[in-house]
Amino acid sequence: MKLLSLIEKTGNKLPDPSILFFMGTLLIFALSMIISKLNFSITDHNNNLVIVKNLLSSDGVWWLLSSMVNNFILFPPLGIVLVGMLGIGFAEKTGFLPALLHFVITRIRKNLLTPITMLLGILSSIALDAGYVVLIPIAAALYSSAGRSPLLGIAVSFAGVSAGFSANIFITALDPLLAGFTQIGARIIDPHYVVAVTSNWWFMIASTITLTLIGWYVTERIVEPSVKKIAIKKYENTNSFMQRENSALFYSSLSLVTLLIIFYLFTVYENAPLYGNGEHFQRWVEVTVPLLFIIFFIPGLLYGILNQKINNNHDIAKILGQVLSKLGPYIVLAFFAAQFIAAFNYSGLGHVLAIAGGGFLKGLEIENSLLLSCFILMAVFINLFIGSSSAKYAFFAPVFVPMLMQIGISPELTQASYRIGDSVSNVITPMNPYMIIILMEVKKYVRGSGLGTVIAMMLPYTISFLITWLLLLLFWIEMSWPLGPSGTLVYQL
Repeated sequence: MKLLSLIEKTGNKLPDPSILFFMGTLLIFALSMIISKLNFSITDHNNNLVIVKNLLSSDGVWWLLSSMVNNFILFPPLGIVLVGMLGIGFAEKTGFLPALLHFVITRIRKNLLTPITMLLGILSSIALDAGYVVLIPIAAALYSSAGRSPLLGIAVSFAGVSAGFSANIFITALDPLLAGFTQIGARIIDPHYVVAVTSNWWFMIASTITLTLIGWYVTERIVEPSVKKIAIKKYENTNSFMQRENSALFYSSLSLVTLLIIFYLFTVYENAPLYGNGEHFQRWVEVTVPLLFIIFFIPGLLYGILNQKINNNHDIAKILGQVLSKLGPYIVLAFFAAQFIAAFNYSGLGHVLAIAGGGFLKGLEIENSLLLSCFILMAVFINLFIGSSSAKYAFFAPVFVPMLMQIGISPELTQASYRIGDSVSNVITPMNPYMIIILMEVKKYVRGSGLGTVIAMMLPYTISFLITWLLLLLFWIEMSWPLGPSGTLVYQL
């Protein structure tokens, strides 16, 4: 408990991620001045001389002022995240995604309760925070009605929602977000490199299946025997999640399936809009984010109309405004992250660090699998102190993506590795913004419970998910399988 208390206190003392990026930008300006004054230079793989530009010079200050707006507007993760989140957020706000989740979870057979709950938890990342708000309390009630501890329902659903956050069988809002940061890092070495939103898809599908099975085993063999020893107080379930109108859910789900079929047909028939290759990848890969918007916006719209939550065009605009207002903190973060990354790249520090770091790693003559394992463990550790996935990766990507490219590790593989480390420790860190929801649920059933109760219950999932997921990645690399459409394992300088 002393360690957990230390983590919580340290994490709470850290500035907001936006302020961290502002401070990081100031640090880059100072370092660029110092290193440029030392006349430090390095040679890249093409024997080109790389120097560091002084950002505190007259030209450097002019660059910042003249490019600040474009740094923000042209920041790759900004537009793709806003477009993707508009559709997904709209479907959540109208009630379609929570209703779909509620419909599925309440119709599970008792003998399949654990694997289906775990799977739904992992898949719920596509529905933003619906997994925390809807799935976890319902799972607790379902386990209780099945004669099992409600704590087990909380543990299984929380493990899926949070420790398996990065995995999914669908493309979620996380994919374009991470791809944007990965592309920024890759372009430090290769100015024309493009990272596909789908680059980790196949690996994440396999991860979803693997985590569901290992989570099922850990629940039955390790977690359930331990939670049985915890005394449960009587609690009257007051779940206020209202029963959705079945016809609205049916027609909305039908529209979702119809859209998926239409888009699939568009990819296989010659001369169809999504058939063939685009500028970098197959056409459907290049437009994944707009497709994501349409696939969720239309069913969400239909559900809202049928349930009379949407009565006119003003209601649509109002809900979309609410979705964007929820993204306000991300937009602020994106502004400061954009300036940090642009300054890092323009100064030449990113290129110098990538070449020097890559040369250092080559000199160590360590297997790439070991380096990736260390990178994953570092992400696990940092995640204990900084909860925001996007904030961490915005710092990581410009440094580690180009550095690992120097030793032949593709940007897509670095991204997949980060996703593992960023997910597995979510259920044991006090910095998880949703931890308060879990604590409230646990307190309903256990007197005197606290963070220690949750950590003890969830630690087996963190350890088992970390080991299993890491082994899956190493096996994937050994088999030389692509991580997804346009998701390579190796980068050739």
